[in-house]
Amino acid sequence: MLTLGVILMLIGFLLGIPFLWTIGVVLAVIGAVLWILGAAGREIGGRRHYY
Repeated sequence: MLTLGVILMLIGFLLGIPFLWTIGVVLAVIGAVLWILGAAGREIGGRRHYY
């Protein structure tokens, strides 16, 4: 999710599409939060690791 967010942010920035930029930022933030929670050892959605 983090990677998809970064890709959408880049596409939105390069093509000048603000909607893609916004969606990319949201996905990147959600992906970063899930990554940090998973690295801290917290279960996410009943799973010990979030891949």
